[in-house]
Amino acid sequence: MKKLFIYSGYLVLGLLFGWTLIEAQVISWYRIQEMFRFQSFHMYGVIGTAVVLGASALYLIRRAEARSLTGQRIEVAPKQMSIVRYLVGGTIFGLGWALTGACPAPMFILFSSGFLSVGIVIVGALLGTLLYGALRDRLPH
Repeated sequence: MKKLFIYSGYLVLGLLFGWTLIEAQVISWYRIQEMFRFQSFHMYGVIGTAVVLGASALYLIRRAEARSLTGQRIEVAPKQMSIVRYLVGGTIFGLGWALTGACPAPMFILFSSGFLSVGIVIVGALLGTLLYGALRDRLPH
């Protein structure tokens, strides 16, 4: 019963997050196009706010040695630093974002809002993720 309560809380938070993205026009293809053409600060402000908020939250979680709702200590594994890895991965992600007009969260929001053609983009993203998983051990570190 406790897990059901926790998972329903995650569902509510996810729905609120999706609604917030819709209201902030973050899923708007036009806003994303403006960003890639350097015509508007809107998306850079949203992304910058998310980075600052995420970094601050991570700092506080580590400092307070916070625990999850199930009582487990929250630990974040250190990342391997590699310029090539992040340059190639970021370029592929950015190209996909620029071509489709959506990154992962907005893809599902657009689909659930009735834009069913985004289903093709979701399938492509899932296939790309599966391909990466299959090739991960063979890629240069």
